[in-house]
Formats: sequence, C-alpha cells, structure tokens
Amino acid sequence: MTTAAQRKKLATAVIETALSMGERGINNGMSGNVSVRTDEGMLITPSSVAYDDLTPDDIVAMDANGEWTVKNKARRPSSEWRFHLDVFAARPDAEGIVHAHPVNATALACHRRGIERFHYMVGVAGGHDIRCAPYATFGTPELSANVVAALEDRKACLMANHGIIAIGSSLTNALDIAVEVEVLAAQYLAALAIGEPKKLTKKQMDEVLTKMSSGAGYGSS
Repeated sequence: MTTAAQRKKLATAVIETALSMGERGINNGMSGNVSVRTDEGMLITPSSVAYDDLTPDDIVAMDANGEWTVKNKARRPSSEWRFHLDVFAARPDAEGIVHAHPVNATALACHRRGIERFHYMVGVAGGHDIRCAPYATFGTPELSANVVAALEDRKACLMANHGIIAIGSSLTNALDIAVEVEVLAAQYLAALAIGEPKKLTKKQMDEVLTKMSSGAGYGSS
C-alpha cells in the first residue's frame, strides 16, 4: 500500500515532471497530463489547473477501477485519465506516463502520420517505427483502446490530431522519451521537406534495438 509519505513524494515528482514538459519545450499552458503508478493505481494531474499552481494536495489518486480521491476537493482528474489507467493495466513495465502536445510531433499527428525508421534513434521508442494511433474524441474508451494498441511493444506513439504519449520505467524516463520523440519529429519533418528520406533496413534497426536493449547505448535507462 502506498504510504502518505510515498504519495507526497510521487505527487511532487508528478508536478516536477509536468513543469519540465514546458521547460523542455514539449508542452504549453495547461495542455497535456502526467501520471505515475502507485500500489493502488496511479496519481495523475488534475483537470484545468496551471502546473505552476499545483501542490501535492492537488494531485489526484485513482484506483484500478477508476475511483478517485483528492485532498483538494475542488480538483478533478485529468479528462484523459482513462488512457493513463488503461496503459498502466496493459503495460506492467510502465511506471510513469507523459502526454503532451509538442509542435512537431503534433503536426505529424495531424496528418495521421507516424515516424518511420529514417533515423536509428527511432529505436528509443522500442521498435522500428513510432506509430500514430487513430483519432478518437479525448477522454473516450475508443481513444484509450487506440493508444493501448499503438503502444504495443513501444514506449511512445503519436495520437492523430492530438499529440503524443510516452511511457517509461520512471517519470524521468518517460519525459526523456517524449522529448526525444519531439526531436525526431522535427528532424523527420525537415527531411520530408526535401522528399522522402531513405529508411534504415529492418536488419539495421534490429541491430540498433539489440544494442539498445543490451545496455550498451541509448534507451538503456
């Protein structure tokens, strides 16, 4: 069971991560959301509250059934709580989740286009490409199902006409992956501006993924 002290520490980390999204250039204002796994379910940022104004008492605790509690009774969970909860259920390897609306990745997502294996760092997201989940209205079971499917064997995906989501072994890891996806999206858009970039072969990407998973390089944290 998550103790009060552990909950406060995790809630503080959620706030720090939410603030870091803006500082690292992948989010603006109150858009996006952050969650972290707990023994009971998760802690998640509340709806419609500026990250600068958050305190640990504002962070919402939710159990595996979607029941929620918060010390500040004026707060409600993020409208996107459903896909956070469902991703944690589907991915026991995920400890932290970051959802954001970065400019370049969202531009690709608005074309419903994922990121192909144009650069070896695509492997940081866990596979040969970074998929784009089909569009569905925010906060719906349909969007949640689309995100869970797009994240199968992956650590990040784009969300059509919406943004990105990244999962990690910690909140820091999830944020790092989200930032890397945005960098890749910017590079991919720049490459597409002069034509379709040359793709790495499946064999080359397999070699990259093997090296990353071995702890010999990127993606080992």
